[in-house]
Amino acid sequence: MNKSNAYALRLPQSLKNEVVRIANADRTSVNQFIAIAVAEKIAALETESYFEKRAKNADMDAFYKILTRKGGQKPESGDEIL
Repeated sequence: MNKSNAYALRLPQSLKNEVVRIANADRTSVNQFIAIAVAEKIAALETESYFEKRAKNADMDAFYKILTRKGGQKPESGDEIL
């Protein structure tokens, strides 16, 4: 992080205790643990938004045409749907 700002964060005591426990087990600071958790949440939300936008542009007719086309290789061992 190049720049950082202080932010007072209020957590329920039980949640703070878990954060401290996990951060200690991970050998990191509480601050670093929370920063990483926030970054992971942002990445998850951005990924969801990306795929929602892509899905709106999907050509489902072309998709089904590809799925039902003839030819190609026969499924190999391990290609089964479980």
